[in-house]
Formats: sequence, structure tokens, C-alpha cells
Amino acid sequence: MSDATPVAPPVAPKKPHTSTHHGISVTDDYAWLRDPGYPEVTDAEVLDHLKAENAWFEARMERHRPLIDDLFTEMRARIKEADKSVPQKDGDYLYWIEFEEGAEYKKWWRRPVAAKDDENADELILDETVLAEGLDYFRLGALSVSQNGKLLAYAVDDNGSERFTARIKDLGTGELLPDTIPGTLSSLVWVAGDTGLLYSLANEQWRTDNVRLHWLGQAVDTDVELYHEDDEGFRVGSSLSANEKWVIVSAGDHETSEVYLIPAADPLAKPLLVRPRKAGVEYDVDERDGVLFVLTNDTHENFRLATAPLENPGEWTTLIEGSDAFYLTGFDLFRDFYTVEGRLGGLDQVEIRYYDDPARIEPITFPEASYVAGLADNPEWAMDKLRLSYESMVSPRSVYDYDVKDRSLDLLKVQEIPSGYDASLYTTERLEIPARDGTAIPVSVVYRKDREKPGPLHLYGYGAYGIAIEPGFSTTRLSLVDRGFAYAIAHIRGGDDLGRAWYKAGKLERRANTFTDFVDVAKGLIERGYTEAGRISTSGGSAGGELMGAIVNSDPGLWGAVVADVPFVDVLNTMLDASLPLTPGEWPEWGNPIEDKAAFELIASYSPYDRVSAQAYPPMLVTAGLNDPRVTYWEPAKWVAKLRELKTDDHELLLKTNMGAGHGGKSGRFESLKETAEEFAFILWQLGLAGPEAAKR
Repeated sequence: MSDATPVAPPVAPKKPHTSTHHGISVTDDYAWLRDPGYPEVTDAEVLDHLKAENAWFEARMERHRPLIDDLFTEMRARIKEADKSVPQKDGDYLYWIEFEEGAEYKKWWRRPVAAKDDENADELILDETVLAEGLDYFRLGALSVSQNGKLLAYAVDDNGSERFTARIKDLGTGELLPDTIPGTLSSLVWVAGDTGLLYSLANEQWRTDNVRLHWLGQAVDTDVELYHEDDEGFRVGSSLSANEKWVIVSAGDHETSEVYLIPAADPLAKPLLVRPRKAGVEYDVDERDGVLFVLTNDTHENFRLATAPLENPGEWTTLIEGSDAFYLTGFDLFRDFYTVEGRLGGLDQVEIRYYDDPARIEPITFPEASYVAGLADNPEWAMDKLRLSYESMVSPRSVYDYDVKDRSLDLLKVQEIPSGYDASLYTTERLEIPARDGTAIPVSVVYRKDREKPGPLHLYGYGAYGIAIEPGFSTTRLSLVDRGFAYAIAHIRGGDDLGRAWYKAGKLERRANTFTDFVDVAKGLIERGYTEAGRISTSGGSAGGELMGAIVNSDPGLWGAVVADVPFVDVLNTMLDASLPLTPGEWPEWGNPIEDKAAFELIASYSPYDRVSAQAYPPMLVTAGLNDPRVTYWEPAKWVAKLRELKTDDHELLLKTNMGAGHGGKSGRFESLKETAEEFAFILWQLGLAGPEAAKR
């Protein structure tokens, strides 16, 4: 391939490939972009095409490099480079993390509690900067200190494929033990007096269908499989109970779960089944003094909290009833009390409750009308102060300790923005915009008080898997807001922002609600004078990228610029391929088009790749990761190829593939900022704001 600057976008050759399902033929002219040797990608024609797309991206963005550099510089200036977390006690030590000036990665530290303020007693237990030396990509996965504080287990991914290698470090000597466990995709759980470690391997399809026990000092090929899951749609994980007496083995998909308990002191004991799986019933478990606490949706979709005796774990008695109003999202057990987290009207709630007095409920109150709050790191069983985090769209992240006895909040740290930040310049609103079926869709908006209306607006959404997009703080977002943008988050159906029913209203046969909600929010913001058609930039990633694909097919004229990060756009073909890593586990979310003709027809009706047509499309920037196991690289590559073939406009269409990264893009806190700067520069360019008029206020 020539190194000359390209003068035209690459054109992918068409190689018709046809398959038939339920008597319906599906033709895919760009199926060849999937390397037959995947997950290894070595096909020269495939690689040459991706490199040609990258060269076109670089050529088109080249004249905007000064703007990209400016954006990156201001984003970086908002980050306190030499920073550390608030230390937290766990056993005999205080633990914290630090970033050094200019460092991409963290250092993990601890100090004996007995040493108090003696910095000479500080111990560097893990240095990510050293581990990442010479690597294009680095990600630390699980990290776990043994209960006696002498050993550290950690796992590293060095290429973005999310297949981690686990190692064990002797914290006394700093040496690595010979034990090496490749191919993990899980937590690392210490058991049996720190002589054994539990983990899960990713199988060939990148699925965790097992829990394994590794005895320290033994060969990995002698490790014992404690649990194996036969349902290919289920994933398996392990954790410790809050009191660290039990290993909790959980298996489940997006709507069904099953839990087993194993004594942590005797991991080879026969697992205790809490309750057999039942389709559509999810539950989580913890234990205190022979009583199980069970969070489940068996009687109410917004979950209830129940208890059960350990000797009869499947007999559940309600402790907290399910509620239409209060969405119960989680609980944590401590020695003297327990906490409940949830959402009321879409806003986070945290409550302290007591074992011996069910009627005693102590909510923790927060100062703003719209915010994000919740429990942070609380590792000990006997806690008298709870670590909390808090932020809003205008308030930087804050860390608090909540004194349970005094019911008081102690502010420990506020996110520092070195280049300066004045919250009084900004305002945030919580709107409700009616969807076409009359449902009120919450929208969180932030903008400068001196912003002129109508002006440019960026609209963000996700809408899948019951994942709520919270109205939190973002330093990068300020680079748009300070240029006159309003930034809006559409809390569309498919997420669980307003409870489990909100999630169900955007999945399976009601999937289209997610897409139409987003479009209706955009139109509602136009009607209210926030912006105008064609002055809206929008972005989404993964399943949010599917959203981007759907809305450019249905309403292309609304959008002035679209960024689709690692977009899940080839929905039909992916859900028809049971060999792909995620497919069987995704059928409860999208439907199984292999066995169900109705599911096939439904997915085909919205799958963005399959719905590309000969029409004008808005300017679009699409990203991919060559090693991405979640949304495989060929999905965005095929989509862009088909868009280039069929679209009738001359708007920009760019594809950038990270050749050494996965689903999350580049690693490192500054390298990832560079990609955000590129995306924002693309948006400003396409909205006509990339010249002198783009200067900050």
C-alpha cells in the first residue's frame, strides 16, 4: 500500500455473501472484512483496507491538528497530574493510589495503620507505569491483596483483547512468585488462609463458564474446576461475602441468575445452591450470622430484599417490599448495620438500616436537585464511617465519609481542576420531554448561564442493558460547553434510569422505543429553543453506537455531526452467529433470530447495517478496535463500507481503527484524552465552529 497522502476515501470491494434464515435470504457484500482467522487478524486485504481508512482519517483531520492540540491541552490542564486518592483503611493498612506528574498510569501504595503519619513507612505495592513500559496498550484488571497482607494478586491485559494474565507478588520481597495464570477474565479471590486463589478463565469464545482454584506453588494445569456452567449464554463469577466467610459463585445472563455458596476456608467443599435458576428471576446474595440476604426481582420487577436461613436458603422472607416508586439497585452488609441503594424518580438514594430494628431507616441526604451519589470503597466488615462519592453536572466529584452514629457528612476531597473552574458560571436542568407515545423522557442538561439560545447542542445517549446514564461531572465536556454548547443526556428507555420497567420498555420487541425516544428528545429540545435542526452533535458507544446507527437511518437531517464509538451496528449478523463471544448471552437482550423468526424480522427491521439506504447522511466519525472482543472490528468497518457505497451526500465519513486496542480505545489517562480531542474537533469542524469563532469565551 502506498504511503502517499490519499486524495479519496477507500472503497471496499463488494463480495456478495448470502445466507438464508427462516426462508429469508440475507446478502452481505462486506462479510469478507471479517478475518476468517479471528481473533487473530492477519488477512492482508483486511488489514490494508483498515489501514487505508486510517490514512484517510489522518488526511482529513490533518488541517485540524492545531484545534485537536488546543483541545487536548485544555482537557489535560483540567486534570491534576500529581494526584492521589483519599487513603482507606483495610485491615492493618491504609491503601491509596497516586498519579505522578506526566504519568499515564497509577501507582498503588499502602502504609501500616500503626505508622500513622510516617511517610517513610509507605510501601509501593504495584507500579502500573513500570508494568506498562514498552507497551502500546496496558490495562490492569483484578487486583487483590491477601487477607494476611503479604501477597498481591493482579491481572494485566496488554493488547485490549480482555484476556488477562494473573500474577502473584510477594509484598515482603517485591518478587513475583512463579505462579502465572494466562487467559483470565474475572476477579481474583483469596481463600483457604491465603493458600489458594479463585479465578475464571475465558474460553475460546471469550466466555467465563467456570470457577477454578489455584493452590499457590502448584502447576496451573493441576488447578481444580470448582464450578462449570453448561448454558453457553450464562457467565460465571466469584466473590467473597462481606464477612469473608463464603465464596459466592454467581452464574447468569441478562435476566436469570443462580448462586452457590462455598466455605472460603474449605473451597473444595460441595457448593450450596441457594435456589435453582428460574427464567426471568435474578438474585444476589450475601450472608451474616447464618442469615442470607437476597436481592431479587421474583415478586416485583424493581426488586425486593429478602432473608433466608442458611440451612434453608431457598425459602425467602421479604424484608423490604418491591416498589413501583423506589428502584432497589443494591445492598451491602456490615457488622452493625446494612445499606440499601436505589433510585427514586431517577435520582440516587442511600439508606442506612439496622438488623435489630427494621423500622429504623436513615436516608443520607444530598444538597442538589440532580446528582450522582453512592457508596465508594468500604472494604471492612466493622465500619463506623462509610466512604461515599458525590457529583453533579456542575459539581466536581467529591469524596465524603459519613459518620453512621452522628449521621454527619465529612468532606474529604473535591476534584481539583488546576486550570480553574467556576461552578457559578454554569447551570443544570432536569427536563421531561414527551415521546411520541406520550411517555415523559427525562433529560439532564448543562450549559453556561451566558449561552445564547438557540445554539449548538450535544446530545448523548445509550439505552441498553438496563444501564443508567447518570448526570455526573465531566471535565472534557467543558470543552464543548465553554464554546457555547448545551450538553444533554437523554435518559431513554432501555436503560434503567427510572426502574426496571424503563429497561424492559426498550428491549426485545420494544427496542424501537430507545431510538424514537432519542429522536423525540432532540426534537423537543429544538421546540424549547435550546438548538436547531442540523446544529445537534450526538455521540454514543457500543450499544449507544447502535443507537447512533438507528437515528442516522431514521432522521438524518436532525444531526450536524455524529460520533459512533465501537458501534454495535451489525446486530442481525452478530446475533445469527452463536460462535461469537457475546452472542448467546445477548439473546435475552435482543432476541434469538436463529430459532425465532419473529426475532429475526424484528432485528432486521432496525439493525443499522441492514437498514443503510440510498439517502443523505450526516457527517460521521466512527471508531473501532482491532482487538475488541465485544464489538468486533468488522462491524464498524462493514457499516462504513456500506455507507460509502449508498449514501447520496458528500458529508464527511471517517473510520478510525485502533490497531492495538480494544473496546475502550487507547489506554492511559492522556492517550485517551487525545481521542476525545479528535472527536470534539470533528464535531466543531462539522458544525462550522473550528475556526477563530471556536475560541473559548
